[in-house]
Amino acid sequence: MRDVIRDVRDVPAPPRRAFLKYTGALGMAAALSSSLAACSSGPQSTNDTGGSGSGRTLTAVIGYGNDGSWDPTQTASAFAMAANNHIYEGLLDTDPISREPYAALATEVPKDLTGTSWKFTLRAGAKFHDGKPVTADDVVFTFDRILDAKTHVLAYGFFSGWLKSVQKIDATNVELVLNYPFPEGASRLTLAKIMPKHVFSRPGAWDDAIKGLAVGSGPYKQTAHHPKSNTTFAAFADYNGPRPPAFKKMNWLTIVDAAPRVARISGSNAGAQIADNIPYANISRLRSGGLDVKGAAGMNNLFLMFNTQHKPFDDVRVRQALHYAIDTAKMVQVALKGHGKPSTSFLNEGNPDYRPAKTVYDYDPDKAKALLKAAGVTNLSINILAVNVSWIVDCLPTIKASWDAIGVKTTLSPQETTAVFTKMDQKQDYQVVAAASNPNQFGLDADLIMHYNYGPENLWMGYTRWASNSTAKKLFKDMALAGKESDPDRKKAMIQDYIDIVAEQAVLYPVVHNELMTAWDPKKLSGIRAQPYPGINLLQAKWV
Repeated sequence: MRDVIRDVRDVPAPPRRAFLKYTGALGMAAALSSSLAACSSGPQSTNDTGGSGSGRTLTAVIGYGNDGSWDPTQTASAFAMAANNHIYEGLLDTDPISREPYAALATEVPKDLTGTSWKFTLRAGAKFHDGKPVTADDVVFTFDRILDAKTHVLAYGFFSGWLKSVQKIDATNVELVLNYPFPEGASRLTLAKIMPKHVFSRPGAWDDAIKGLAVGSGPYKQTAHHPKSNTTFAAFADYNGPRPPAFKKMNWLTIVDAAPRVARISGSNAGAQIADNIPYANISRLRSGGLDVKGAAGMNNLFLMFNTQHKPFDDVRVRQALHYAIDTAKMVQVALKGHGKPSTSFLNEGNPDYRPAKTVYDYDPDKAKALLKAAGVTNLSINILAVNVSWIVDCLPTIKASWDAIGVKTTLSPQETTAVFTKMDQKQDYQVVAAASNPNQFGLDADLIMHYNYGPENLWMGYTRWASNSTAKKLFKDMALAGKESDPDRKKAMIQDYIDIVAEQAVLYPVVHNELMTAWDPKKLSGIRAQPYPGINLLQAKWV
């Protein structure tokens, strides 16, 4: 990662030079443009990783690329993170919807999470997919990598502030030593997937992990990986954990283009039983064809990001004016077909730490004009640099019409995700970026979410050129103090208070939060729950 040592409360994004390599997704959670990945009739390249198994195959369609990093300590790829939840285990894992922790490789959740020492016993008989036993050495190996400030993997920022070290007690017992009490850390342990030391300590193994090598202890083992085409899985016969595999085989197709993705799950001869990232326009047709199509609301959002070193966007009044000017109700109705809500906080309304921010950008074009006038701004022309993710593109005309209506001449410039963020990485000049993000794939933890987006030295603050601002420096201090607060109610209030600053400043701020839709055949599958972040979770699903 970077050579700079980050604030211990910062949740970093991948390094600029490897942003798309690690994620395979925009903003660590958003869809790739259709030109980056598409399903083909056969694999474009192959990395075989095991046998094929036998039995009935579940076929899933994932609307995100499978060619991002598969290294669990590094990845933010929607496809890889969803797959890794089936391949690997943490000491604790979390329910995909409630995000409540449950014992996975560990035998139980610690009864007291308020202390600074958590002890875990590993599940008896737990094995990796190559047949080797899971040991305390593997746990220490994994956490040593995560906590290594020099390596500085993505997961470093999820743990480094509160977790001091992980120590081996004996072959099947470990102790986590905390810097201070941090009960929220229990749910974060699912982000530390335990990896076999004998596999990933070999020279070049971490590069292989990025490319697709996956060896875990979970209910499914990866059997083949074809970047930009599909990844296959088989039930792991020696798995003895809490969520045993229900499918003998799985084949996950990556189809980023909406039309072929919908076609693959449609009709009496559908080639798949489940698909995520369903376009709103196709919901009615799929339901009439007998599929269940359900949505889940979370942090998925369209955000605006301003270059605060490009005048007049250094003036908070201009940023506020452009938010007040957007007819968000029309955007929700027309572009999102009712499957969203105007943002009333950085957090979505379903987050446990949500409350409306003190500054809510209700549609108010007169106020927008007044703010521009107070800032002395006239004849403003804006080029919106946007990703060409389909639902973002659907929302852009509403922004243009709204800004044109207050006298701001607006040009839309949707481009491939790679093109947009190459410009950001190269520090090219820009005015406003419109893109998508969903940090819920890491969890519901508001502290994590806000530090991911507003950490003082993270990727996003670098893009906005705002970190040196005096208001930003005060914000970062408030965030660090809130992260260390032990009283839950006080901590929640502190987080809400600094979110008010984030809302007021509107440097990087959501316009709307929307639902993500999942479709499946209820005559073939049961136990499916739509999740509010990309991907699918089949650990509690089964054949009908």
